[in-house]
Amino acid sequence: MVVATQSLEQLCINSIRFLAIDAVQKANSGHPGLPMGAAPMAFVLWDRFMRYNPKNPKWLNRDRFVLSAGHGCMLQYALLYLTGYDSVSLDDIKEFRQWESKTPGHPENFVTEGVEVTTGPLGQGIANAVGLALAEAHLAAVFNKPDCKLIDHYTYVILGDGCNMEGISGEACSLAGHWGLGKLIAFYDDNHISIDGHTDISFTEDVGKRYEAYGWHVQHVEDGNTNLDAIAKAIEAAKAVTDKPSLIKVTTTIGYGSPNKADTHDVHGSPLGNDEIKATRENLGWEYGPFEVPQDALSRFRKAVERGAQAENEWKQLYSEYQAKYPQEAALLERMVSGELPAGWEKALPTYTPESKADATRNQSGATLNAIATVIPELIGGSADLAPSNKTLLKCSKDFQKGKYENRNVRFGVREHGMGAICNGIALHGSGLIPYGATFLVFTDYMRNAIRLSALSKARVIWVMTHDSIALGEDGPTHQPVEHIGSLRMIPDLLVMRPADGNETSGAYKVAIENRERPTLLALSRQNLPNLEGSTIDNVSKGAYILSDSEGTPDLILIGTGGEVPLCVEAAKVLRGEGKKVRVVSMPCWELFEEQDAAYKESVLPKAVRKRVAVEAGTTFGWCRYTTDEGVCIGIDTFGASAPGEVALKEFGFTVDNVIAKAKELLK
Repeated sequence: MVVATQSLEQLCINSIRFLAIDAVQKANSGHPGLPMGAAPMAFVLWDRFMRYNPKNPKWLNRDRFVLSAGHGCMLQYALLYLTGYDSVSLDDIKEFRQWESKTPGHPENFVTEGVEVTTGPLGQGIANAVGLALAEAHLAAVFNKPDCKLIDHYTYVILGDGCNMEGISGEACSLAGHWGLGKLIAFYDDNHISIDGHTDISFTEDVGKRYEAYGWHVQHVEDGNTNLDAIAKAIEAAKAVTDKPSLIKVTTTIGYGSPNKADTHDVHGSPLGNDEIKATRENLGWEYGPFEVPQDALSRFRKAVERGAQAENEWKQLYSEYQAKYPQEAALLERMVSGELPAGWEKALPTYTPESKADATRNQSGATLNAIATVIPELIGGSADLAPSNKTLLKCSKDFQKGKYENRNVRFGVREHGMGAICNGIALHGSGLIPYGATFLVFTDYMRNAIRLSALSKARVIWVMTHDSIALGEDGPTHQPVEHIGSLRMIPDLLVMRPADGNETSGAYKVAIENRERPTLLALSRQNLPNLEGSTIDNVSKGAYILSDSEGTPDLILIGTGGEVPLCVEAAKVLRGEGKKVRVVSMPCWELFEEQDAAYKESVLPKAVRKRVAVEAGTTFGWCRYTTDEGVCIGIDTFGASAPGEVALKEFGFTVDNVIAKAKELLK
């Protein structure tokens, strides 16, 4: 494999390889094998096909690139540096995987400009890419005109065997085929190696046929190591197929160029070692030292700066013409991209009084979604085959389907995890779209990684989760969430909202829409709940507030969330009738309450009042921070049971009488 004289393209490809090799070796940590094997396809894509501007990574009409096999992130960091992105310098490459580095161990969109989505957990990236392609298709359908193709870009992905093994890729790619997302092009790095060894120990299916069954256009480049023209022709053919997403299976050698470790799992997740690096340099004819990039190669890569500026300038000219012809559409697009919301949008939020009919918060959520969808056209989403139960169907729009991309009701089917990652991709597209995804609260288990990544990635996604407790009834413990609210509260930067009535539900949506860099999860009731005196939309943003009170310092504080707040309200009435001073606090969101200043928190939960009862139809885990050592939590630390909802609530102690009894025990 010795290379005597290298062409300029080979020089560029080996520049990618050795930046990855040297960075992983210096860090003594990382995955050099994928960048070494995938460098040819990545070079062809970035050099000949992708439209991007290194000096403006946020240019709206850029092509999106997703490295789904995020463990090979030195491939992406090398490309960002070589093509001239200011976000990654050679010094950043040298600081790979170090504290506060711009080159972390997996690509993070909030750390490194030029990284579109946060990848690493296998399969998430390809599913995010489906969301990015969905966003492009929707925006094109909404804004493009017969004489002006304003939105016109591709989403490119590199994924590996691990991504294809993970079930989430099947969920998302099945949808991509169903929707016919023709501007989604995925490169399958077919190197036959995973951490355990050769993939034939566990993975022998025909991936190409699987994707054909999904409705994808599938090609195979048999020599992805050296045949650059075959890679280029495959990309051209993929772009020519406009009604299907494309999978290009590119057979490569992991760790290409390493004499002793290529095509083994030894090069997958460990540095090559100094001796093997020396042997690889000799094998590939690489005469340059660590982190040294030949000037000819760097000059070739840096042509991307001029190409990108020209492409963006041409698009800006097109946009100027668009503004002149279609000023209203241009103004809407500008507002969306800026992240600004329509003036006065919050006036559309439904409001309620105690005289309003009792209703399930899932129904009030549906009413809220439909109300704000008429004034926030960037709202788009749907349910994992539960729209009638989740109440998430938008009446002002039809279904997003193949050829009907302007519509906003997304039918995800029974694919919770795929839905989650697709929503993340929509949110991170950069166009201001606000996605929502819905299912039963218990099924957040199926999509927990996607929810976690929405928080990590700072993605504004609204997670609409209904059937929030044992009160859902007869479906029983398989469907009754118990530990879910508590466990979701443990995810950093995720706002978990459990509204108690209509006003709080509207308030939860207000928070969710206005939080540009955080996801919000709404846990909503199936059972009807009264609309409470004292509840307001604005108080939800404080996380907790005094719903009702007695004069003077209270003897006792009752704290409730969601469907258990009415129990606290009724119990307080009885206790006050017996001469007790009782405060009722509604706490729809722990996270927002913790963000309030000390004075406000003290005003709601004064330290001097130690006798407190918290009531929530879920695990008691975590409530000790609010109940104190003299308080108690009425919760459920076992699985639920199959029974009518009201029976299950009663049997597990969620009654006014039990709240009163626990309160009196504390007051003795």
